[in-house]
Amino acid sequence: MTSLPEQRNSCGAGPAAQPRAPYPVVTVGADGVVLSHNDQAGALLAQVGVGVAFGKVAPAWLAEAHIRRAGGTGETLSTWASGRIDGHHVKALPGPDVDGAVTWWLVIDRAQTGVEQELVRERARAHLLQELSSDLLTSLNVEHCTAVIVERAARHLADAAVVVGTDDGHGFPVTRCTAGGTVARERVALDPGQLPGLAEALTGLPAVPSQWIDPHQVPSWALPFGFVDDAADIGSVAVVPLPGHGAPAGGLILLRRRQEAVFTPAEESFAQFFAARAGAALSTARWYAGQAHTTEVLMSDLLPPALDRVHGIGFSGRYRASVAGERVGGDFYDLFPADTPDAETVAVLGDVCGKGLEAAVTAGRVRHVLQALVPFAADHTRVLTLLNRALLSANRTPFVTMVLATAVRRGAHVRLRLSSAGHPAPLVVRTTGRVEEAPTRGTLIGAFADIELTTAEVTLNPGETCLLYSDGITEARGGPLGDTMFSEDRLRTVLSQCAGMPPEVVTERVQMVASQWVGGRRHDDMAVLAIGAHHDNVRQT
Repeated sequence: MTSLPEQRNSCGAGPAAQPRAPYPVVTVGADGVVLSHNDQAGALLAQVGVGVAFGKVAPAWLAEAHIRRAGGTGETLSTWASGRIDGHHVKALPGPDVDGAVTWWLVIDRAQTGVEQELVRERARAHLLQELSSDLLTSLNVEHCTAVIVERAARHLADAAVVVGTDDGHGFPVTRCTAGGTVARERVALDPGQLPGLAEALTGLPAVPSQWIDPHQVPSWALPFGFVDDAADIGSVAVVPLPGHGAPAGGLILLRRRQEAVFTPAEESFAQFFAARAGAALSTARWYAGQAHTTEVLMSDLLPPALDRVHGIGFSGRYRASVAGERVGGDFYDLFPADTPDAETVAVLGDVCGKGLEAAVTAGRVRHVLQALVPFAADHTRVLTLLNRALLSANRTPFVTMVLATAVRRGAHVRLRLSSAGHPAPLVVRTTGRVEEAPTRGTLIGAFADIELTTAEVTLNPGETCLLYSDGITEARGGPLGDTMFSEDRLRTVLSQCAGMPPEVVTERVQMVASQWVGGRRHDDMAVLAIGAHHDNVRQT
């Protein structure tokens, strides 16, 4: 750039010198009307023209500078103004002309403009990272996370993006997306060594520079459908590791078409920042998915089983945990079907001292022990004595109350043997509506070395039902003031109204009435198990 005095001399040469000027030059009269300009000024100030008011085509800062300069405010020739024109940072240098006109040399400050453009890019990158984090935090679903990663990467970092997860024994999960396209997923039995840098990324090693990767080596499984016709159409490739929490979360492949610019070092560096956030979120989602699966597997052993008819005997159960939203608690029931119609099917309903997950774990342990003791079910005392010893031998196991029932079909009737171990005695609903209590009593399990039991034998005629229930039903507090127990009397009344109904209707009715009684108040776990003799004489297996 010439010095300021030289600029003045050139400016002083008048409009004839403007075509030869290396910068945009415009001469404006004292009255604010454009007298002349060169082609560069026409490109920078799109609406400029001879005879046009300068204030209409120049930015406000430049128009104001001309008013001060032409108005004789005493500014010296070395006074210059600066501001932005069409995204560029421009210095406006004034020079004198005839009749009070001013010739403005408009010098684009390339360094300042470059800094500002880089600042804009950095702000855009920061905004992208913020958006990425926000989108990834909305879900802990692995598929959602990988979809967000490839969509954002394809839109902002490359023309297409591919996420390759770690091998879980069933192949590598591969998720692909093009800019503005749809996300595609599949599992591929791939060799990471086919693409330079991928094997390193999947083991957590630093990224391989993109210039070391030959685009022609990109395998077909890494190309999104319809992205290019052949690997020869790929211009550049970047492979970035997705770091996780303590272990790699996968690798991110960025693809650009041949006509696009190659990845710059700055872009590769930003891609690693992008991948760091993406990998952390993906790792968290996978950890959560693993924990959820583990919980579901363990929970499956704690949930009450689905009940149905077994060898012509109807079974139905209902359960409501003490904590809203929970699926398990201290109350439990289970059913162990007999192998043949002539053998006894074993049913049990119990109540572990305590609430929540700890009580549910103990209930699950009791159910597993009972399953192992089913072969001895002909002798209730022996089964419950062995269970009592098992609980006493365990450390800090709470006591349990329960009813053990064995049932077998005999023609149109069902023969029951019922043994209560410290639990409310079962209630039998006759077809007449009369409700009877089974004459069984016993010692609770897991509290004393010796237990005593009285086993009752009950016969159910067609249409009759025996109900096993936990004290969460009878002790549920509700009513108008919320402090009255549901009580056994109310339970008997409800059962009397269910005379002749099948077991599933009886349990649903009891659970519904008890739930309405407590409303939204706190209550204990509630469990009911009904055993019924159907009206038909057909045995069902």
